[in-house]
Parts: sequence; structure tokens; C-alpha cells
Amino acid sequence: MPGFAGVWFHRLMVCMTEKEIGRRAPAATPEALFRRLAELGIETETRRHQPLFTVDQSRALRGAIPGGHCKCLFLTAKLRALWLVVALEDREIDLKALARHLGAGRFSFAKAELLMDALGVAPGAVTPFALINDAGRRVKVVLDKEMMALDLLNYHPLTNEATTTIATKDLLRFMAATGHDPEIVDFAFPDEVA
Repeated sequence: MPGFAGVWFHRLMVCMTEKEIGRRAPAATPEALFRRLAELGIETETRRHQPLFTVDQSRALRGAIPGGHCKCLFLTAKLRALWLVVALEDREIDLKALARHLGAGRFSFAKAELLMDALGVAPGAVTPFALINDAGRRVKVVLDKEMMALDLLNYHPLTNEATTTIATKDLLRFMAATGHDPEIVDFAFPDEVA
């Protein structure tokens, strides 16, 4: 049996190799997501459409899809902490105040490569459904309190070529099944002193 130094070196090499090579399980497909939701007994409705990259494009195309329409921000903070912030599409988010509220340091938008590595989706398809790909639970989740007061919510199902409607309570069930415990935040930050 190797000594302490040998075990430490082996663990360091395994961690370095996985991080440097970027080896991770293949990202789930929308079909795999829908299968997982069905396994959990979660009903959703999905509408296919042309690829959407912005909230404005989404507004123009969605028609009368019921429920709250949302935006998702994938952010990094000190010590490479990863954050997924999910809010109503019209919500103004003061990232400095949010970071201060969460004790996260300074937020910045994550690079596309990090998004793909952590959540398995490309820019334009950021979604809480991508937590299915975060088996290591690297990503901390923040949800808009006002958004969570709605009955139905809409997100891309791992692709920006569709929109999936899910009951808010079922979104929380899905997140729990992925091992994520989101923080629900009032973005007005009533406890913050200006």
C-alpha cells in the first residue's frame, strides 16, 4: 500500500488529469432530459421554434405561451465559484448587490467554454434544466423570488430551438433530484443598505 505521499500524489494526478483534459460525462440531450423529467413524474409542454439567442427574440416568437418567461445568467466569482442566476426576463439584476448579498465576491460572466464544461450547454441555451449535467454540483443556483411565485415557468430544454413549460413546484423537484438546493432571493434586496 502506498504511503501518504503516494496516495496524495495519485489523487492530485487524477484531479489534475480530469480538470486539464476536461473529461466529463457527455452532456444530456433534450430527449434524455425529457426522459428524466418523466421518470420523476414531472409533466411539461415543449414547443419547438427557430433558435433564439436573446430575450427580445424570445418575446417576438413565443406568442401566447403561458407562464413566466425567464433569463438565465451563468456567472463566476472568487475562487472560480460558479453561479446560475435565474430570473424573470424583465428583472433588472444588480450583479454587485447580488454578489454582496450572497457573499460571493465580484461576479463576472463565465466564458462559453466554462459554460459547456460545467452545464453542457452553449450560450443562448443556458437553463436550469442544464443542472442535469452538473453531477459534481459545482454550480450554485439563485432563483428570483418573484419568478417562483408564478405557477408556470418557461426555459430552454438544453437547446435554444425549443421552450419548455414546467410547473414551478416541479422545477424545484427537478433541482432537488439533481442535488441542487437553490437560494431564492428577493432581487430588491430589502436587507441591503445603499
